[in-house]
Amino acid sequence: NALRRLGSGWALFFEAERIEALGYPNSHFPDAASWLVDEERRAAFEGKVAHYESRYHLTLVFMPPPDAQARAESALVDSHYSQGERDWRQDLARFRDETNRVLDLFSGFMSEVRVLDDAQTLTYLHGTISPRRHPIMAPETPIYLDAILVDAPLTGGLEPMLGEQHLRTLTILGFPNLTRPGILDTLNHQDFAYRWMTRFIPLEKTEATKTLTRLRRQWFAKRKSIMAILREVITNEPVPLVDSDADNKALDADEALQALG
Repeated sequence: NALRRLGSGWALFFEAERIEALGYPNSHFPDAASWLVDEERRAAFEGKVAHYESRYHLTLVFMPPPDAQARAESALVDSHYSQGERDWRQDLARFRDETNRVLDLFSGFMSEVRVLDDAQTLTYLHGTISPRRHPIMAPETPIYLDAILVDAPLTGGLEPMLGEQHLRTLTILGFPNLTRPGILDTLNHQDFAYRWMTRFIPLEKTEATKTLTRLRRQWFAKRKSIMAILREVITNEPVPLVDSDADNKALDADEALQALG
């Protein structure tokens, strides 16, 4: 429910990152028994089996409405900024208000959720485009981000590389039609590092209805070829053979419309 309030124009990026734990933290204990228990944990941690920790990030992206829509709204609403140009302050204020509301809703059931500061944001952005992991401090003098974030070349082509690391694309065959939260939780128990990004683009009900109606019409039209339709017109008899894949997708779009109400 915290995310259902976001409608068209928003995009949510959920990232789960699994990284190797570099060291066991040092702690101080008031008695020898507690210290001994912690030392046993340290010995188990520093054994042959590698240990990993998970980090999770949620990035909210907002795309303001097109200029034509913004001009239409400004024509109906009087504002002291209306001088024929768009007021970006309103879009920025809306973005901040919505993100603050989402954070407040999350903090009700996630005690450790927090907003990244400038240095943490730069460090996170640097980690998404560089194989080198190190903190990035916010500069005192404002400069463009590409001057402080990029430190590895990106090679394109059939064998792309980021620095000295290869980039490859995997296609998942047989992906289920329905998913559930934590469907890939098994990855958290494997001994390797990874990053998994999931993008969610919400739509308002009117726009979702329009999109599903268009998809249903397109897939329904692909059920029969042009030749099959001409044969039906000439012979005045229906052709029993249809494209089952297009028919199933048309039914799927119709079921989505019914669920949307």
